[in-house]
Amino acid sequence: MSMDIILITGMSGSGKSVALHALEDAGYYCVDNLPPELLISFVKLEEQQKEQRLAIAIDVRSANSLHLMPEQMTLLRDMGMTVKSVFLDATSDTLQRRYSESRRKHPLSGGSKPQSDKALFETIEFERELLADLRERAHVIDTSLLRSAQLQTYIKTLVSAPVAQLTLVFESFGFKRGIPTDADYVFDIRMLPNPHYESALKPLTGRDAPVQDYLRQSEEFVQMQLQIEGFLKQWIPAIERDHRSYVTVAIGCTGGQHRSVFMVEQLAHSFGTRWLTLKRHRELDALA
Repeated sequence: MSMDIILITGMSGSGKSVALHALEDAGYYCVDNLPPELLISFVKLEEQQKEQRLAIAIDVRSANSLHLMPEQMTLLRDMGMTVKSVFLDATSDTLQRRYSESRRKHPLSGGSKPQSDKALFETIEFERELLADLRERAHVIDTSLLRSAQLQTYIKTLVSAPVAQLTLVFESFGFKRGIPTDADYVFDIRMLPNPHYESALKPLTGRDAPVQDYLRQSEEFVQMQLQIEGFLKQWIPAIERDHRSYVTVAIGCTGGQHRSVFMVEQLAHSFGTRWLTLKRHRELDALA
């Protein structure tokens, strides 16, 4: 039986320990900070022990051997292993604030004294450069605005999804809280009629039937949906041929409560008949 392997990488302070805890709860045998040069031998050892699900965190503490990761991942797949790679990211400002609040040292910082804000920011940017290739090859989750419970839910949903050649992730968000950094495509639908200004619809969300009926009656909303679908249907097959595993499509409105939520629901339904699709509602999930 093929072993199921989840590789967790990402920026220091982006939530890798939270992700590992979620995977441990989901039944994975978890290992943190495994040097890349030991990856193949470790997997072979666990295969002999009849382990079926592994979650392995590899980060910048192994900076000198990170260049080995692409080849190691190819070898694992050639061995018949199912490999999913997840990269946890966050904005540099968010990471800097997290380090300042926790008073922890960044793993790339030298010396025993705390870094200045400027030095810490430069260290974070340097780490981002070191991990750029791993980020390009993985499914990215932006944890800048996620609570720990949200991240755990996203991780469990991701790893429980069936293995597919390409997985589409549709994500709603509110521009007032910033654009998700994990998005491959961003569509702005703030120009569409806004249910927020209808007193009966304001407290509802894009998951509620009255809001959906209101938006379905909008010619602009229907036209925007068809145009987004047309763009994606034209280019997703080319992305799939390029051997991409994940594509994240972010749909943004002002608050991330009405229009973007319903658009994500519609797109996920439309594309779900051909590709594996996952849905995220950044602002609504934060309230759950």
